[in-house]
Amino acid sequence: MPATVTLKKGKEQSVRRFHPWVFSGAVGSVRGNPTEGDVAEVYASDGTFLATGHWAPGSIAVRIFSFEKTNPDRDFFRKRLAEAMQYRVRAGIAGRLDTSVWRLVHGEGDGLPGLVVDIYGNVAVMQAHTAGFWHIREMIAGLLPEVTGGLVTAVYDKSEGTLPFMAKLNPSNGYLVGGNGEAGTVVTENGFKFRVDWEKGQKTGFFIDQRDSRSLLARYSNGRRVLNMFGYTGGFSVYAMSNAALVHTVDSSAAATALADENVKLNFGDDLRHRSFATDAFSFLSGMEREYDLIILDPPAFAKHQTALNQALQGYRRLNALAIQKMRPGGLLFTYSCSQVVSRDDFRRSVFVAAANTGRNVRILYQTGQPADHPVNIYHPESEYLKGLVLYIE
Repeated sequence: MPATVTLKKGKEQSVRRFHPWVFSGAVGSVRGNPTEGDVAEVYASDGTFLATGHWAPGSIAVRIFSFEKTNPDRDFFRKRLAEAMQYRVRAGIAGRLDTSVWRLVHGEGDGLPGLVVDIYGNVAVMQAHTAGFWHIREMIAGLLPEVTGGLVTAVYDKSEGTLPFMAKLNPSNGYLVGGNGEAGTVVTENGFKFRVDWEKGQKTGFFIDQRDSRSLLARYSNGRRVLNMFGYTGGFSVYAMSNAALVHTVDSSAAATALADENVKLNFGDDLRHRSFATDAFSFLSGMEREYDLIILDPPAFAKHQTALNQALQGYRRLNALAIQKMRPGGLLFTYSCSQVVSRDDFRRSVFVAAANTGRNVRILYQTGQPADHPVNIYHPESEYLKGLVLYIE
């Protein structure tokens, strides 16, 4: 029998509005002595059933995967994964000949809070962010070849760095299905080639969520001098190389810039228009002159928790002010925040203050977000983590 979580009186409204999180402050009582990751049923104070999800002892007490009474068995999760796959097919993402890297499961956006699955060719890279999905990781991995119609032949679990530390699960990364998947394989995105190392790379190996923004960049980089800050393995740089006058990639990691160089070479050979620098982003921006007329700022999350929000906003203001100040007249700034706790309004306000501090005239060309394979659950606005602005600097 699943554990029973009864909410305090008046605390059931967010669940009735299909928000997939139950916060600990809303919990009135718990029966069944659940451990982290156990299945729990949620009830209103009057005994009305509300939802089913995974229990955790932290600030988010239950992450809901069904608003119906359900037996979360293999058939339940097969159906939920198949729905995620069908959505990607209908959205024109899965099954494309020119793109073999995409996200199959995006947590709350697919009704599976705490689970991420990315596809790299024939390999699925899975990350459990909750104990609930870590406990059933082998079942999930076994379903992936089936729901993808045989596309997936290997599943790599990369949950070691994403699970809650206090859960004391002692995870280790490794293959759950197959094992012949070669980390460092070459995948394609919109026809461009990228070498991806899901074992050692950040996240699952590649920043899939910037696909649409990379395509947008290629529309505006023609003939421009492009600077790709926090360039990681060169995703934006490769797209810009299709038509830019020159492209420079900056990242603090020498391993990342080496892979950026390799990705440029995969697509354009030994093209002297590209050069990479393994150095600190703020130091590079501070020390340069007005050498570029298109700058990309795609930093790692400045704030992963609400307590770091103010510090993060200061970081965005400082970073964007430097870039705007050093931009050539008529230049473009592609600037992003991937911090979930930074709202779209917060980010836009930070960039506004940065622009005002430089005294330059700035126009907004585009406001961007995450692509369709990173869907935002309309009942869970917190899942809209990626924000971007494309600015024209006079």
